[in-house]
Amino acid sequence: MVDRFFSVLQTDFLSTQSHPILLLSGPPSSGKTSLLFQFAFNSALQSDGKVVFICKRRKLETKPPYLSQGINPSSDIFQRIQMKYVDDEQGINKYFAAFHLFDKFPHTVIMDDFGDLFEDRNCHARYNNSRGRDLAMVRILALCHNAIIHANERGPCKLLLSDTHHGDSPRLLFIYKRWVSSIYTIKGDGSGSFLLKNIYSGNATTERMRTAKYSVALQYIILEGITDGTEY
Repeated sequence: MVDRFFSVLQTDFLSTQSHPILLLSGPPSSGKTSLLFQFAFNSALQSDGKVVFICKRRKLETKPPYLSQGINPSSDIFQRIQMKYVDDEQGINKYFAAFHLFDKFPHTVIMDDFGDLFEDRNCHARYNNSRGRDLAMVRILALCHNAIIHANERGPCKLLLSDTHHGDSPRLLFIYKRWVSSIYTIKGDGSGSFLLKNIYSGNATTERMRTAKYSVALQYIILEGITDGTEY
């Protein structure tokens, strides 16, 4: 449900393991990293497990995420969120290749700007293929998928990815649908706010269609409302 990305009462957070791998995709400067950080906070708040937030250090330090209104930045909950910094897909490969060796799996793994970790020139050279970036993404997605499915055999473990797209939907939607069980997209509403909704659920479990309207202002993520159906 879209409310997982905001500071609202979480009624179904631990009962959504039918979607262990999620994607949040939206245009540049739509608050994706901030929504991921709120998701991380909610996950840490709702469970005793560890939350791992994977991203590029430089990007996070240059443009830190905003919090939702009402969230105390000094809350002890943030101590349960472990930051892991990577520079490219090789860092992701190393982390998930050793995932099965963990004594205890994290409850949630969050990966910011997944697609930005794959540099076209390096991928083309590595695979000697003009679609080297797509091949590299498929390889890492398969590795992540296998790791998360294995972890769920021992307990709840969720993976949330984010990516940037231009237009109405992710450019590589056909790739993501193979490995991701639920996809959320963001689009502008034309008045400065954004609309977040689920566009894909890859199994038989159906979710009530809801749309969240929010804005990014005064260094906060401001939730303007959540509605059923397509009211916005």
